[in-house]
Amino acid sequence: MTTPTHQHSPTLLKPVKPVGIVGYGAYVPRYRLPAKEVARVWTGGKGGLPIKEKAVPGLDEDVITMSIEAARNAMKRAQIDPTELRAVWVGSESHPYAVKPTSTLVAEAIGAVPNTQAADWEFACKAGTEALVAAMGLVGSGMGHYAMAIGMDTAQGKPGDALEYTA
Repeated sequence: MTTPTHQHSPTLLKPVKPVGIVGYGAYVPRYRLPAKEVARVWTGGKGGLPIKEKAVPGLDEDVITMSIEAARNAMKRAQIDPTELRAVWVGSESHPYAVKPTSTLVAEAIGAVPNTQAADWEFACKAGTEALVAAMGLVGSGMGHYAMAIGMDTAQGKPGDALEYTA
Protein backbone atom coordinates (compact mmCIF):
# COMPACT_ATOMS: atom_id res chain seq x y z
CA MET A 1 0.00 0.00 0.00
CA THR A 2 1.29 3.45 -0.85
CA THR A 3 0.59 6.83 0.65
CA PRO A 4 -1.66 8.92 -1.59
CA THR A 5 -0.11 12.11 -2.96
CA HIS A 6 -3.44 13.94 -3.21
CA GLN A 7 -6.03 14.87 -0.63
CA HIS A 8 -9.36 13.11 -0.76
CA SER A 9 -12.22 12.20 1.49
CA PRO A 10 -12.32 8.45 2.10
CA THR A 11 -16.05 8.64 2.88
CA LEU A 12 -17.14 10.45 -0.29
CA LEU A 13 -17.98 8.50 -3.43
CA LYS A 14 -18.21 10.96 -6.29
CA PRO A 15 -18.62 9.86 -9.92
CA VAL A 16 -16.37 11.43 -12.55
CA LYS A 17 -19.37 12.44 -14.66
CA PRO A 18 -22.95 13.37 -13.68
CA VAL A 19 -25.25 10.46 -12.84
CA GLY A 20 -29.03 10.45 -12.46
CA ILE A 21 -32.10 8.23 -12.37
CA VAL A 22 -33.91 7.99 -15.72
CA GLY A 23 -36.56 5.47 -14.67
CA TYR A 24 -37.88 3.69 -11.64
CA GLY A 25 -40.23 0.80 -11.05
CA ALA A 26 -41.95 -0.87 -8.16
CA TYR A 27 -43.83 -4.06 -7.47
CA VAL A 28 -45.78 -4.95 -4.35
CA PRO A 29 -47.63 -8.28 -4.11
CA ARG A 30 -51.40 -7.94 -4.23
CA TYR A 31 -52.23 -10.27 -1.35
CA ARG A 32 -52.58 -8.85 2.17
CA LEU A 33 -52.39 -10.38 5.64
CA PRO A 34 -54.20 -8.26 8.24
CA ALA A 35 -52.09 -7.60 11.35
CA LYS A 36 -55.11 -8.30 13.56
CA GLU A 37 -55.23 -11.85 12.12
CA VAL A 38 -51.58 -12.42 13.02
CA ALA A 39 -52.27 -11.10 16.54
CA ARG A 40 -55.35 -13.33 16.83
CA VAL A 41 -53.40 -16.46 15.93
CA TRP A 42 -50.22 -15.78 17.93
CA THR A 43 -51.43 -13.80 20.94
CA GLY A 44 -55.10 -14.67 21.21
CA GLY A 45 -55.98 -11.20 19.98
CA LYS A 46 -54.00 -9.47 22.71
CA GLY A 47 -51.50 -6.80 21.90
CA GLY A 48 -51.27 -4.51 18.96
CA LEU A 49 -48.95 -4.38 16.01
CA PRO A 50 -47.47 -1.21 14.52
CA ILE A 51 -48.92 -2.08 11.10
CA LYS A 52 -52.42 -2.64 9.72
CA GLU A 53 -51.54 -5.23 7.11
CA LYS A 54 -48.64 -6.85 5.34
CA ALA A 55 -48.19 -7.52 1.62
CA VAL A 56 -47.74 -11.25 1.02
CA PRO A 57 -46.38 -12.81 -2.18
CA GLY A 58 -48.53 -15.33 -4.00
CA LEU A 59 -47.48 -18.98 -4.21
CA ASP A 60 -45.88 -18.33 -7.60
CA GLU A 61 -44.02 -15.15 -6.54
CA ASP A 62 -40.50 -14.77 -5.22
CA VAL A 63 -37.65 -12.26 -5.44
CA ILE A 64 -37.08 -13.21 -9.09
CA THR A 65 -40.64 -12.71 -10.32
CA MET A 66 -41.12 -9.54 -8.28
CA SER A 67 -37.79 -8.13 -9.53
CA ILE A 68 -38.83 -8.82 -13.12
CA GLU A 69 -42.09 -6.91 -12.62
CA ALA A 70 -40.30 -3.96 -11.00
CA ALA A 71 -37.67 -3.97 -13.78
CA ARG A 72 -40.35 -3.98 -16.50
CA ASN A 73 -42.07 -1.03 -14.81
CA ALA A 74 -38.75 0.85 -14.63
CA MET A 75 -38.01 0.21 -18.30
CA LYS A 76 -41.45 1.58 -19.28
CA ARG A 77 -40.72 4.80 -17.41
CA ALA A 78 -37.15 5.11 -18.66
CA GLN A 79 -38.13 4.50 -22.29
CA ILE A 80 -34.71 3.14 -23.21
CA ASP A 81 -33.79 0.01 -25.11
CA PRO A 82 -32.98 -2.76 -22.57
CA THR A 83 -29.89 -3.69 -24.60
CA GLU A 84 -28.41 -0.31 -23.59
CA LEU A 85 -28.16 -1.51 -19.98
CA ARG A 86 -24.57 -2.42 -19.10
CA ALA A 87 -25.49 -3.88 -15.71
CA VAL A 88 -28.50 -5.48 -14.05
CA TRP A 89 -27.85 -5.88 -10.33
CA VAL A 90 -30.33 -7.28 -7.82
CA GLY A 91 -29.80 -6.66 -4.13
CA SER A 92 -31.63 -8.97 -1.73
CA GLU A 93 -31.19 -11.01 1.41
CA SER A 94 -33.76 -13.52 0.15
CA HIS A 95 -32.59 -14.73 -3.27
CA PRO A 96 -34.46 -18.00 -3.90
CA TYR A 97 -31.44 -19.90 -5.24
CA ALA A 98 -27.92 -20.20 -3.88
CA VAL A 99 -26.24 -20.81 -7.25
CA LYS A 100 -28.63 -19.42 -9.88
CA PRO A 101 -28.29 -15.62 -9.92
CA THR A 102 -31.54 -13.68 -9.77
CA SER A 103 -29.98 -10.92 -11.86
CA THR A 104 -29.31 -13.14 -14.89
CA LEU A 105 -32.95 -14.22 -14.99
CA VAL A 106 -34.12 -10.60 -14.69
CA ALA A 107 -31.72 -9.45 -17.44
CA GLU A 108 -32.96 -12.22 -19.73
CA ALA A 109 -36.64 -11.50 -18.99
CA ILE A 110 -36.36 -7.79 -19.82
CA GLY A 111 -34.24 -8.34 -22.94
CA ALA A 112 -31.01 -6.80 -21.61
CA VAL A 113 -28.77 -9.66 -22.77
CA PRO A 114 -26.24 -10.55 -24.13
CA ASN A 115 -24.09 -7.45 -23.54
CA THR A 116 -24.88 -6.73 -19.91
CA GLN A 117 -23.16 -7.66 -16.69
CA ALA A 118 -25.44 -9.26 -14.11
CA ALA A 119 -24.73 -9.93 -10.45
CA ASP A 120 -26.58 -10.49 -7.21
CA TRP A 121 -25.81 -8.38 -4.15
CA GLU A 122 -26.38 -9.66 -0.63
CA PHE A 123 -26.31 -7.49 2.46
CA ALA A 124 -29.07 -7.53 5.06
CA CYS A 125 -31.33 -4.52 4.67
CA LYS A 126 -29.06 -2.61 2.29
CA ALA A 127 -28.23 -4.86 -0.65
CA GLY A 128 -30.38 -2.75 -2.97
CA THR A 129 -28.69 0.50 -2.00
CA GLU A 130 -25.26 -1.10 -2.43
CA ALA A 131 -26.31 -2.15 -5.96
CA LEU A 132 -27.48 1.43 -6.59
CA VAL A 133 -24.15 2.91 -5.45
CA ALA A 134 -22.27 0.45 -7.67
CA ALA A 135 -24.53 1.39 -10.61
CA MET A 136 -23.72 5.06 -9.98
CA GLY A 137 -20.04 4.15 -10.05
CA LEU A 138 -20.35 2.21 -13.30
CA VAL A 139 -22.21 4.99 -15.09
CA GLY A 140 -20.18 7.74 -13.41
CA SER A 141 -16.94 6.12 -14.58
CA GLY A 142 -18.12 6.11 -18.19
CA MET A 143 -18.11 2.30 -18.46
CA GLY A 144 -21.75 2.41 -19.55
CA HIS A 145 -24.60 4.86 -20.06
CA TYR A 146 -27.22 2.88 -18.14
CA ALA A 147 -27.31 0.39 -15.27
CA MET A 148 -30.22 -1.09 -13.35
CA ALA A 149 -30.19 -1.61 -9.59
CA ILE A 150 -33.04 -3.51 -7.94
CA GLY A 151 -33.74 -3.99 -4.25
CA MET A 152 -36.25 -6.77 -3.56
CA ASP A 153 -36.97 -9.02 -0.58
CA THR A 154 -39.47 -11.43 0.87
CA ALA A 155 -39.95 -12.07 4.57
CA GLN A 156 -37.47 -14.51 6.10
CA GLY A 157 -38.96 -14.69 9.60
CA LYS A 158 -40.62 -17.83 10.90
CA PRO A 159 -44.20 -17.61 12.18
CA GLY A 160 -44.26 -15.93 15.57
CA ASP A 161 -40.84 -14.31 15.07
CA ALA A 162 -40.58 -10.50 15.16
CA LEU A 163 -39.40 -10.65 11.53
CA GLU A 164 -42.74 -12.19 10.54
CA TYR A 165 -44.12 -8.66 10.29
CA THR A 166 -41.34 -7.29 8.07
CA ALA A 167 -40.62 -7.18 4.33
